[in-house]
Amino acid sequence: MTELSPPIAACWVEVVLATPAHSGLGDSLSYWSPERLQEGALVRVPLGARELLGIVWRVRLQPPEGLLPDSLRPVLETFAALPPLSANWRVLLEFAARYYQRALGEVALAALPPQLRELDAAALQRRLKKLEGAGFKVGAAPGGGPGPAALEPSPAPSWAAPMPDLSPEQAAVLAALEQGTQPVLLFGATGSGKTEVYLRAAQTLLQRDPQAQALVLVPEINLTPQLEARFCERFGAHTVASLHSGLTPAQRLRHWLAAHSGQARIVLGTRMAIFASLPRLRLIVVDEEHDPSYKSQDGARYSARDLAVYRAQLESRTARCQVILGSATPALESWHAAEQGRYQRLHMPGRIAGAVLPRLRLLDLNQQPKQCLIAPPLLAALAERAARGEQSLVLLNRRGYAPVLACHACGWKSDCPHCSAHAVFHKIDRSLRCHHCGHASHVPRACPACGNLDIAPVGRGTEQVEEHLAELLAEARRPDGGPVRVARLDADSTRAKGSLHQRLSQMHEGEVDVLVGTQMVAKGHDFRRITLVAGLNVDSGLFSSDYRAPERLFALLLQAAGRAGRDAAFVAAQQAAVELWVQTWYPQHPLFAALARHDYPAFAAQQLRERASAQMPPFSFQALLRAEARSQATAQAWLQAAQAAAQAADLPGLAQLTLYPPLPLTVQRVAGVERAQMLLESPSRPALQAFLQAWQPLLHALRRQPAGRGLLRWAIDVDPVSL
Repeated sequence: MTELSPPIAACWVEVVLATPAHSGLGDSLSYWSPERLQEGALVRVPLGARELLGIVWRVRLQPPEGLLPDSLRPVLETFAALPPLSANWRVLLEFAARYYQRALGEVALAALPPQLRELDAAALQRRLKKLEGAGFKVGAAPGGGPGPAALEPSPAPSWAAPMPDLSPEQAAVLAALEQGTQPVLLFGATGSGKTEVYLRAAQTLLQRDPQAQALVLVPEINLTPQLEARFCERFGAHTVASLHSGLTPAQRLRHWLAAHSGQARIVLGTRMAIFASLPRLRLIVVDEEHDPSYKSQDGARYSARDLAVYRAQLESRTARCQVILGSATPALESWHAAEQGRYQRLHMPGRIAGAVLPRLRLLDLNQQPKQCLIAPPLLAALAERAARGEQSLVLLNRRGYAPVLACHACGWKSDCPHCSAHAVFHKIDRSLRCHHCGHASHVPRACPACGNLDIAPVGRGTEQVEEHLAELLAEARRPDGGPVRVARLDADSTRAKGSLHQRLSQMHEGEVDVLVGTQMVAKGHDFRRITLVAGLNVDSGLFSSDYRAPERLFALLLQAAGRAGRDAAFVAAQQAAVELWVQTWYPQHPLFAALARHDYPAFAAQQLRERASAQMPPFSFQALLRAEARSQATAQAWLQAAQAAAQAADLPGLAQLTLYPPLPLTVQRVAGVERAQMLLESPSRPALQAFLQAWQPLLHALRRQPAGRGLLRWAIDVDPVSL
């Protein structure tokens, strides 16, 4: 496009672009526009030789001070078909960028569907016309005057689907939600009916305000189909949209437009959906709020759960917006907030229709045959369940056939050539695959180091457990006389399109007797015929160097146990004993005592006492400075220089801060890149934030100095969930 010559401008605008912080361009750039624009409008502007999508952040009627009008370039085009992004949305993005130490443009533009960057205004108009046939309508501009057009909202949803009766606990929680003004921590046992509470809360909201919108977050993509089906059944498919990375670019744009316009009353999604443009947001639900998947590990390392709480408070400045954090095993940070009175805790300890919680049975591996993968009592229990038409779930949080191949003659191991990690053996295609960088190779016929033909798998993964169980249960029979069917559900078995839906359908229809899976089967799924859950190889979480490991292990086992016994009528008809079996070398560990009682409050109290004595989160606040380079020495040297620069400058907050020495990450090399990190800790969140804000310019400057030679990239991770 040819640039316009600068006549008397209608306005001057500050436009936010996707420019990284190290570019030195600042959060926004100034342009002039021949027409009056609104804050939040999407525009296309020149930057160098490129034309980029940007967001009008501020509008001025006078040129910026210190800049001549002739020195500014013009806005090339405006996306007038779309209403502007709301003020609350822009404040949310400003907060996220500031708190998580990222450039505003990086965060704001990443929150928009990628396809918007590729479209110009005319192409967007054509896209909107295609959507009109599906009920997505473009209305006239408000008042008939200039400015962005308004997208007409869809009719109010109707719910003709039959609704189950509420339990007394559900009714009490819904009554409390009506009166509550604080963030709500919904502490409900697995199978207590939390999803029905979410559905009724959304229904009550839409009955009160037909134009309101609700946002429901889930931790993983594989949980969205069944939740979306329930919401569509209750409210109608035309009112529900989903937002997650599993959608195609065209789908993401279409669903984002439905949310932005108000067409979608209920938006379901993973953590990325917390940044969805929802102009009439009145309810936010974070399901399985304890899950670490809500914390991004790339780009802006934000916590969707924490931003959900902030966004609800932000939206409540103009109209009441409620946030519900739901879990059977809440994050200790959330539990502590409820203990302090910052969150309102609502409790649903009972299961629907009187279903019982699984009884814990510990299998002491010290008393079992050596090298046994499945203890004989557990194997017998699996066969008995299959013979009665019941299903079982076997949990092993490690995919592949074995974590490593090894030569016992010379000590060779199947290490990844690009990472400081082993390449995992996958027997199904005779490959060695690195789960960090994706490198794959064929299994060697002999040891590459000494030529020994006897190389063997060490350790066990889900693929091996599936194979082993199929062999051990070969003589067992189903009620119809057929063989017991064993299946696997993990990231490998669900890689093909539609495979996840197919495997879940097989479980729901009773075609699978024993399901072997990783943690992806442990949360959110409503399997009706499972009466036994078994946990294998759980001891690594008892003595990990990660202080969060016991919390995660307890949550994983309790969530997995919650897949069993969910259908009280089926359990009663079968006269089944609902059980959680755990194989362990340490049956006397106190974690199992709390697990046997399903006593999360006692476990949380014990963990919080330990963290308080060690001054670990939530009793302190942390950040990580991570550096990546071609050599570990370069990465650590840059971190040491960053520490020295902070101390020499006596930055604000430094007196209340502890800077620990740089260390390599647990997996220190990934894809040929060495990684190191430095931990920062403070008892004061404001002090930590003040320090990080003042440290950023020094880090950018240090990157350009000799100390930064050889450094590939660096990033700050605020409130890290893994060290």
